[in-house]
Amino acid sequence: MQKDFDGWNEAKKKTNAEHPRLYTVREIWWCRFGVNIGTEQDGKGELFLRPAIILRGFGPDACLVAPLTTSAREHPLRVPVGIVDGYSARANISQMRVVDTRRLVEKVGFLEKKLFAKLRKAARELL
Repeated sequence: MQKDFDGWNEAKKKTNAEHPRLYTVREIWWCRFGVNIGTEQDGKGELFLRPAIILRGFGPDACLVAPLTTSAREHPLRVPVGIVDGYSARANISQMRVVDTRRLVEKVGFLEKKLFAKLRKAARELL
């Protein structure tokens, strides 16, 4: 599959010019993940989006997120989080990363406290 690095570069320039977003831990957002290298999770579509759960905040400009996948493949590093935007989703904790809040595009909703506690426990065990 051909990756659109040039298209992502243009979208990244626009993203960089935006203002930081206000967020809260446990929120699910559409996030501009962009085009990445190898097996790193990419965003999709012309805005290079993928849903992500905010695991921890680092001030108004950065947060730790776990990207979501609709893949049904079971794996200890893919934690089920229920239905997100009409699809059964799993948080891919092996792909956790810190992102600038300008990458956050649109809030989808909140993850239930019980599921969030399970997700954070799995993330802590990874580290």
